[in-house]
Amino acid sequence: MEPYPVISFDNTEFAFEYKSESQLKKAKFLFSLMGRPWIVKIGTRLAPWSIRAGLPVKGVIRNTIFKQFVGGETLEETAQVAKNLSKYHVQVILDYGVEGKEGEEDFDHARDEFIRVINYAATQPNIPFMSVKVTGFARFALLEKLDETMDNGELTLMKRYMRAIAGLSADEQAELERVRKRMMSICGTAAEKKIGVMVDAEETWVQDPVDALTILMMDTFNKQRVVVYNTIQHYRVDRLQFLKDSYQAATQRSFILGAKLVRGAYMEKERKRAAEMNYPSPIQPDKESTDRDFNAGIEFSIAHIDRIALIVASHNEYSNLYATRLLKQKGLPLNHPHVHWSQLYGMSDNITFNLAHAGCSVSKYLPFGPIRDVIPYLMRRAQENTSVKGQTGRELALIKKELKRRKA
Repeated sequence: MEPYPVISFDNTEFAFEYKSESQLKKAKFLFSLMGRPWIVKIGTRLAPWSIRAGLPVKGVIRNTIFKQFVGGETLEETAQVAKNLSKYHVQVILDYGVEGKEGEEDFDHARDEFIRVINYAATQPNIPFMSVKVTGFARFALLEKLDETMDNGELTLMKRYMRAIAGLSADEQAELERVRKRMMSICGTAAEKKIGVMVDAEETWVQDPVDALTILMMDTFNKQRVVVYNTIQHYRVDRLQFLKDSYQAATQRSFILGAKLVRGAYMEKERKRAAEMNYPSPIQPDKESTDRDFNAGIEFSIAHIDRIALIVASHNEYSNLYATRLLKQKGLPLNHPHVHWSQLYGMSDNITFNLAHAGCSVSKYLPFGPIRDVIPYLMRRAQENTSVKGQTGRELALIKKELKRRKA
């Protein structure tokens, strides 16, 4: 076997070789702005309002934050970004960035769009994955009701789910069946076209039914190879155990567990709701606990790599290197078919491109959609880059370092 390459996330030449000098300067300007919380606070309020009010701000948004974090407004525009990434051995997870629709017609439309994305991805050489959000094709209140009735920790997830369904009205059961059929159509098309489907995580108060539906899909489609991946948020206190329970289910039912490990996305909202409704917070007490469980999740997955297909979806340098180190310790190749790395487009290029250079299977999570529809996603990225400790500073320092290197 080839010797393992040395991976350094400080190598800015590899990190930014896909960007021109003018693109780097634009990114430098944008991250400089995002390093100022007051600007982000004003911007995240003004931008959505301006779009709703029909003000002519789309051009400004398109040329700044949209271009940094989004592939394009259409699949065709996004394909150009994917093509550029492929030159540097970086793959793509396509995300049709539409959120917050309600109504059966909207849900059917979302299903059709997800299927359109799968069919398109299948024609492209470096788009092996796409992501779906169950709340994109299921009524939030229905999932919430199911979750409430599933709240009995003694039984397994699937038994709690089946019991909860029995507690629904006939109309609600029919509605849930339509949700299941939409998910079957999406995953069935993906299996046929050999595209992986990553099911996004949701808020804790709808997550149990989402997990149950996802495990049902894995039990159907992940027998021979992995098609469906569940997203496991380790900023929750119970998710490391959930990963282990999911592995048990996979072993008993003879399917491959697809596990996309993330730290998480709804922390403030979760803590606030727990305080308001007077129940114990589901969120880890501190960042160290999240890091500990996330890295333990990587370790558990690689220890059971024959039955777990792992996606390390992280912007944490230590966690990404830790996965490579565990593979080396086991004498497994960095491009093992059951291990993949991923970062958001527009962030942590130093991780993505250095992993790709070392021969790892790595992708950028690439959202696309009309500006109006991806505004919630963009506002989260702006807020995240203000609140993630040191993230903006790290991005800026690396960009400045590369600009300086190019001048030398």
